[in-house]
Amino acid sequence: MTSRDVVLGRIRDALELAPPVPQEIPREYRTGRSMPKDELEELLTDRLVDYKATVHPCTSDDVPGTVARVLHDAGVKRVGVPAGLDDSWLAEFDGEVVVDSPDVPAPQLDSLDGVVTGSCVTCAETGTIFLDGGLDQGRRALTLVPDLHVCVVDLSTVEVGVPEAIRRLVPERPTTMISGPSATSDIELQRVEGVHGPRNLHVILVR
Repeated sequence: MTSRDVVLGRIRDALELAPPVPQEIPREYRTGRSMPKDELEELLTDRLVDYKATVHPCTSDDVPGTVARVLHDAGVKRVGVPAGLDDSWLAEFDGEVVVDSPDVPAPQLDSLDGVVTGSCVTCAETGTIFLDGGLDQGRRALTLVPDLHVCVVDLSTVEVGVPEAIRRLVPERPTTMISGPSATSDIELQRVEGVHGPRNLHVILVR
């Protein structure tokens, strides 16, 4: 008998012993947590900076100016945006704005200097931004290919922990979780950025 036969045999035995109906799994997560907005902002900022993202706090009226400044400082001349992004966010940007669509092949997105998107919900405790493919977030490729991602996060969409954040998501929608710029480590534990996505993440945190 080979190792393969042993493994498959154990799987068959486990299936025969398994309950005939699906079992309810208890979800006794700690939920309903909250904290004052200033503490929430401080916690989220600390986590994002620790992940090597750059945070730009501003008011809703200052979003266009902040977006334009971030793009200008990064040398962006051509920026991609999802079709449902708020037009006013790019009102002060003097470069070319390219509206993405599913018809654009993913390799062509490499010609963009950066991308600006909104967000669905954010977890302060882990510094994780959730994208669900909404109209102001676009498809996954749009936030994967360009080297710069400018993400607008409204403080009203920030939750303390993961369970609270997950509760605000629609399970049927495609969910992407971003915790800082794309990075990994090689065999010598040297940090390598930009392997699976943009090397630069700028978060515009709207109070």
